[in-house]
Amino acid sequence: MPNRRNDELFQLVKSLEKSEKRHFKLFIKRNSGAEDLKIVQLFDAFDKMEEYDEVALLKKNKSIKKQQLSNMKAHLSRQILTSLRLLKDDSNLEMWLNEQMAHARILYSKGLYIQSLKTLEKIKQQAAMYHQHVSLLLALELSKKIELLHVTRSMQDRAEQLSEAVNQVTGKITAQNQLSNLALQMYGWYIKMGHARDQKDVLAVQLFFKTNLPETQVTQLSFYAKMYYYQAHSWYHFILQDLRLFYRYTQKWFDLFIREPDMQQIEPVLFVKAMHNLLSAHFDTNNHDKFVEVLSVFEHFSQSPIAQSSVNIKIQVFMYLYTAEINRHFLEGTFTKGIELIGVIEDKLAQYKAHLDTHRVLVFYYKMACLYFGSGDNGSCIDYLNKIIHQKSDLRTDLQCYARLLHLIAHYELGNMDLLEYLLKSVYRYMANMKNLNLVEEQVFAFLRRSFKLAPGRMIAAFKSLKQQLDKLEKNSLETRSFMYLDIQAWLDSKIRGVPVQKVLRERYLSHQRTKKSKLKPIGGSSSSSGSNSNTKTLHKLPKKGG
Repeated sequence: MPNRRNDELFQLVKSLEKSEKRHFKLFIKRNSGAEDLKIVQLFDAFDKMEEYDEVALLKKNKSIKKQQLSNMKAHLSRQILTSLRLLKDDSNLEMWLNEQMAHARILYSKGLYIQSLKTLEKIKQQAAMYHQHVSLLLALELSKKIELLHVTRSMQDRAEQLSEAVNQVTGKITAQNQLSNLALQMYGWYIKMGHARDQKDVLAVQLFFKTNLPETQVTQLSFYAKMYYYQAHSWYHFILQDLRLFYRYTQKWFDLFIREPDMQQIEPVLFVKAMHNLLSAHFDTNNHDKFVEVLSVFEHFSQSPIAQSSVNIKIQVFMYLYTAEINRHFLEGTFTKGIELIGVIEDKLAQYKAHLDTHRVLVFYYKMACLYFGSGDNGSCIDYLNKIIHQKSDLRTDLQCYARLLHLIAHYELGNMDLLEYLLKSVYRYMANMKNLNLVEEQVFAFLRRSFKLAPGRMIAAFKSLKQQLDKLEKNSLETRSFMYLDIQAWLDSKIRGVPVQKVLRERYLSHQRTKKSKLKPIGGSSSSSGSNSNTKTLHKLPKKGG
């Protein structure tokens, strides 16, 4: 059978843009001998394939022998990467620092010590300006080596200055590493487990976080250390479902990039992540106006050259911008309009299939299922939920659980009574095994079991009774996540009133907007929005090129 496994070189070739492919061809012809041109044939073969198939590759290219293939692929991979490095983006600071460091080492090896030190000074200035502490440390260490082994007379008291600089940078790197490790570990917890499910989870997260959080003064931290400090706290409070503090730290994370706009270009992906998490905080707290404000900044950034500068940034912008666009439809109750996004999202998911992790794809499927559910298309909702349920993955067990619960409710809406008894037992058992059954879910399961025996005339009263019970649980911090994944009250309101879910949410949104406007009526003179802060003014100060 054909070998259709993923191949790293195949993925690399498929990731190249037209300009990069053209540059590679010119690079090979200019720098390789006649014998090396055979790898161009291999490159073209990979480029024409839709899916990696080694048997078909060898069959169509008789001059490529199977015993040569492994070495040819390794050689081709090296040449492609070399070509890409020569075609580097001049705005990429990290690549510039690495290149300059290589130049400094070459000059040093030639015995040109003063020239090497001058190059190192350039590196140190740029690295210090943009908080690139590792590059700064490497430059300082080479400077020490030159001063130690060779008398340059470049500066008096040079040894003391270099030693002090190294100590300062090492301290910053240590703090940055401790906080980045903590941020990564908290994010890993969330990806695997989701929100805290019970008091045992709460205590475990609290103990881990407090044990690993270094004692530090935030004001004394460098840019990156502050960012990781805010990230770690954001994930910590999000896992504990403390949405107020989740919002506070995502705002600090976002503000960090607003105060240092140059860092938006140095770390565009981390800036995108900051906007995404702040948007999530506004969404989870139903803060529509601030959500739209930050979304406007994100949309502006998405059109900037820096947002289009690499495949990696394009993917991040796509994932988080479209997630925010869907969430806006949820907030405004415009589910049917939101369905128009699904075709575009599906195309992008196919385009970036080789680059996207399973977790992100599952989140999109769940949100698309919710769009269909809110619009009343339960059949399409079930189709997308099945993609989650049939995915063999241990990521986001909470998402797997709520996908099954929504799947159950969608079948209930369709009146598939022959399936419901089986699904009730299956979903309940699954959620219990995953330790994902809270009081909210227990109440919903109990209601669905009773509903089989209720006369049609008693259903409205039963829906009202369930809604009253759930309203009492909404303020319980450990029950919050149930309402974050699925707006069960909106569904119950729709059943009580006999209207679509999206009508309930649309009316809720419009009512909130009317209430807000009535509170903002001016009493002589101009009025300003209540609850505004200085961050609102800074949102529109982003450089036109996103950095």
